[in-house]
Amino acid sequence: MARAPLSLKARAIGLLAQREHSRAELRRKLLRIEQQQRARQAAPQAGDAGDAGPPAGGEGDSEAGSAAVDALLDSLAAEGYLDETRFVESRLHVRAGRFGTQRIQQELARHGLKLDAGQQATLRETELERAREVWHKRFGAEPSRDATEQARQTRFLLARGFAPDLVRRLLRA
Repeated sequence: MARAPLSLKARAIGLLAQREHSRAELRRKLLRIEQQQRARQAAPQAGDAGDAGPPAGGEGDSEAGSAAVDALLDSLAAEGYLDETRFVESRLHVRAGRFGTQRIQQELARHGLKLDAGQQATLRETELERAREVWHKRFGAEPSRDATEQARQTRFLLARGFAPDLVRRLLRA
């Protein structure tokens, strides 16, 4: 016997139990889940009806699904399950040891979020030390005197989102 599919709210809480999500990210995932559930419900009905009638999943269904997901997100935020401040803090905790301020800000911008002034100041204060740890872990204790190797190390640190002036200072030291 097949189990009944989980409700959209249960799926949302399950996703939030795994890790923090931004509102935009959770909305995208829930819309995809909702569309899949609607397609599964429409599939047996389409087999019974044959070729008669319009296909399921039209424009009105997607608008209704979008409204239902938005209402669910509002209720999750009101109940404290969905909190974008917690999401930002979680991303900072996970990413700060490996990436620079620019990269972290870009990732948050993809989610439609920004760092507050205090978080930005803290990241900028610790950026040199974090860059030194990342560089030391990857390349060892001594900076290379070879120009091509220095260029490779510079590209590596820049790709990790560390500021160019900070990378130059680090590799000159």
